[in-house]
Amino acid sequence: MDADLVRRQVRVGETCAFVIAAGEFQELAERAIRAARADIEAYAAGAPRFLSALEPLPVDMAAPPVVRRMAAAALLAGVGPMAAVAGAIAQEAVEALVASGCRHAVVDNGGDVVLRIDRPVTIGVFTGDSPVRDVALRCAPRPGIFSVCTSSGTVGHSLSFGRADAALVVAEGGALADAMATALGNRVAEPSGEAVARAIRETPAEWVEGMLVVAGEHLGTGGSLPPLVRAPVDWRLASRG
Repeated sequence: MDADLVRRQVRVGETCAFVIAAGEFQELAERAIRAARADIEAYAAGAPRFLSALEPLPVDMAAPPVVRRMAAAALLAGVGPMAAVAGAIAQEAVEALVASGCRHAVVDNGGDVVLRIDRPVTIGVFTGDSPVRDVALRCAPRPGIFSVCTSSGTVGHSLSFGRADAALVVAEGGALADAMATALGNRVAEPSGEAVARAIRETPAEWVEGMLVVAGEHLGTGGSLPPLVRAPVDWRLASRG
């Protein structure tokens, strides 16, 4: 990692995120993460279905912006709003950093990564026990914020109804990428090449930049992904809840 960047873990409740940015921005990132979680928790206290729904829910237009963003992403993906929570929180943090002048920020919230980068970044894809290993995306700098979010039916604690070892989506917003990754993973009914191809084909391409699915020994891609490269993927460096 470049000498001017600091990698810091932020734990708030169930959120366990890693923030990579210059040291002067680290406290701001933590405050943004805490504020986003507080807004979500306050809203859910009066609308408990928000936490458990497995389908899109309407929300009050007076709801906090992060809640409305989650609900909008869930509607497009056809999933419950909490499917977007990790990406939405990461997005709030990166937006706060960019608004304060940060030029390079990466927030990895349990495998849901939101970035605004001024130098290349390699993002490894953890695939659990799949024989498809050490796959990574080499992300080039771009002027705006973008997101790389991953869901899994075999790895971690995320709720998935599919059998994907990794279902990854690249999209502009963290909430949208997170919700779409969940929906993509849900469509992988079995670890077969046909199931992987069908899941990618059935994901609305107009909402995502690119997709990658690993299920068993099968890997499939769709849309426009950053270049795939070989890189050791160390699960100990991943953020975990």
